[in-house]
Amino acid sequence: MIQVNNLSKIYGNGIKVLNIANLEIPKGESFGLVGNNGAGKTTFFSLLLDLIQPSSGFIKNNDIQVNTSEAWKPFTAAFIDESFLIGYLTAEEYFYFIGDLRHQNKADIDALLKKHEDFFNGEIIGKKKYLRDLSKGNMKKVGIIAALIGNPEVVILDEPFANLDPTTVNRLKKIIKELADNPDVTVLVSSHDLVHTVEVCTRIVALHKGEVVKDIQTSEETLKELEAFFAV
Repeated sequence: MIQVNNLSKIYGNGIKVLNIANLEIPKGESFGLVGNNGAGKTTFFSLLLDLIQPSSGFIKNNDIQVNTSEAWKPFTAAFIDESFLIGYLTAEEYFYFIGDLRHQNKADIDALLKKHEDFFNGEIIGKKKYLRDLSKGNMKKVGIIAALIGNPEVVILDEPFANLDPTTVNRLKKIIKELADNPDVTVLVSSHDLVHTVEVCTRIVALHKGEVVKDIQTSEETLKELEAFFAV
């Protein structure tokens, strides 16, 4: 379970970009975070991953306070943006590197890559290209699959549908749904795309100016409700 308690982030200009009093994400939930630019989505994920420090409050991941201990790292994986990649490695080198960190052998990694061969669409594996030379979309593919290495219990994906073509988006939605079907895996997805997020998540939280303004279980009416809210 992920627990948020009196969490805020204030930058030097005095602007509060995040302010969440309480939020709980149960184990096994597929959780969607939506909102406009500047709503606080990436800030929330950055705090959850201890990439930045909170101004007040804290987040616990499986009862571990993320900014005071690293014990959450072995069971948590994420892809936020291409800064997570190592530009001078090829895709295969990067996958094997992450595999070493996650105590996976080469056969484990090769099996994972084979499973997601259609997601790569013949554009990444075996091409001997450095990650820095890949397109934004292909960088994202590498980062997303790398986040699955080692069967993490918590998977965090920030804007995973951006820069992907429609075929790849559909393949990614299948991957996320498969993850979400596992009751031991908690999936957190942030996106500007309401349609895709509603399709893959059982719960949607909307942020506006850093605060939770909607927290709803996904139903047939969820998309209409969100579209109406963001149309204002």
